[in-house]
Amino acid sequence: MVNLVKTGIEGLDSILYGGIPEFNQIVLAGGPGSGKTLLSFEFLYRNAKMGNPGVFFALEETSKKVIENAKSAFSNFDDIDELIDKGLITINSEDPSVHIQQSEGSSSYEFGKVLSDIESTVSSAKANRVVIDSISLLGLLVNDPLAYRRSMLALVSNLRRLGVTSILTAELRTPERDKLVFKPEFFIFDGIIVMYQVGKEEKRKLAMEVIKMRGNNHSFVTTPYEITPKGFKIYAAESQSDFSY
Repeated sequence: MVNLVKTGIEGLDSILYGGIPEFNQIVLAGGPGSGKTLLSFEFLYRNAKMGNPGVFFALEETSKKVIENAKSAFSNFDDIDELIDKGLITINSEDPSVHIQQSEGSSSYEFGKVLSDIESTVSSAKANRVVIDSISLLGLLVNDPLAYRRSMLALVSNLRRLGVTSILTAELRTPERDKLVFKPEFFIFDGIIVMYQVGKEEKRKLAMEVIKMRGNNHSFVTTPYEITPKGFKIYAAESQSDFSY
């Protein structure tokens, strides 16, 4: 029997057929504005309210900005500060430009420092839920494709060794489903969820699709979603009769 980790996000556990298999490492990929960072933050928030400590590694924003953006998007989440004070949510921000500037001839060393920071913070927070936003920026540390793939394997291995269930965001070149191209390193991870735009021009809608989820069945239906003050609202297949693309 596979132990499933509930995301607590409305509709997401339904299309995941119960949740994310425990200790899986999931890539959440999408274009700009799709809500990757917000969805991954809500995953930590919902789990924190269930008593599961989580760590958010922000590589694109400061810790302060992550909190501000979450509070702005999810105005009904009035206990974010309380969960942070209790240690149920830890937000760690890194400036990848520092590593990039110092990484000439030592990319493996710099990537190793990032992995060390992740391990140290997870252990200190006793976290079992992790978000890394985003692995696309980690790619700037390692320019060689083969070396980058090895680095991603090391990242996945470390997260598994730490015994966490994680979501790692990644940038897609296009938000359009019919132009979707997956990077080879995505398939290193246990699961892939894609967020994109479907439809044309003014009729565009946000939608997501579970491409892969090792250890559990899942819906293959392209599922529309909205970002509301109460959190994400992901529509189950049976409520998609008015959704076309």
